[in-house]
Amino acid sequence: MTKQYNNPFILALKARNLTVEVHRHSAYQIVLSNDTPFNSTINGTLYESIHGFLIKPHIPHFCVAEKGTLNVLNIEPYSNIGLELASRFKEDQGNIVFDSPPETNSFFQTPKDSLDVTKVVDALLSKLPSNNYDERVTKIVEYIKVNYFRSDITPQTFADIVFLSPSRLASLFKQQTGSSLSKYLLWTRLRQAIYITLSDKDKSLTDIAYDTGFYDLPQLNKYMYEMFGMPPTALKHNSDLIQVY
Repeated sequence: MTKQYNNPFILALKARNLTVEVHRHSAYQIVLSNDTPFNSTINGTLYESIHGFLIKPHIPHFCVAEKGTLNVLNIEPYSNIGLELASRFKEDQGNIVFDSPPETNSFFQTPKDSLDVTKVVDALLSKLPSNNYDERVTKIVEYIKVNYFRSDITPQTFADIVFLSPSRLASLFKQQTGSSLSKYLLWTRLRQAIYITLSDKDKSLTDIAYDTGFYDLPQLNKYMYEMFGMPPTALKHNSDLIQVY
């Protein structure tokens, strides 16, 4: 049995001079300023000089942070951590705006005046029940870590590794992680694609798509836009990346 120490359903980036057009996506998103307040329009409402926000999936929004640094956390909505975030919204809320660092720290229960995004992630994970993964789930996770780039992976591939039927394995994986095997594989591929896109500016997006298990660039574009609201080209050319967590 393997204890859970982190969460694979969080994609975190830190970037400066980040301005994006109106978009929407399937992930929950937390955006926090590291230094300078920024402006954002969420669902048609302009919020000026804010410190950050938490937004539900499929809410149209955009940010203008031309002089500051932003931390952007994207969270798979059907994972355990995504479901925990969902519980923090009132029934009619689509977003929660933070006007200052103390307000942010109060919401996430992080140290006073802390701007460390790792503290936010730690605080989110602390809300989840302790989980000891079944060794078969751990085996699948390790397989995906090494073989995510293979485009021929199918549900039967996973089933054969742990000697379970595809349906039984799918049920076990969802029970323990909150999300499906296919979403886990997709998030792993997207995380790698985004990392390479932002850290190797000379590599073509077509090569990145092939190298991370997508059939072609249009398929990578489709899933990137669906999950995060922007294609990889927007990240490649419109942000000054500082760090990929």
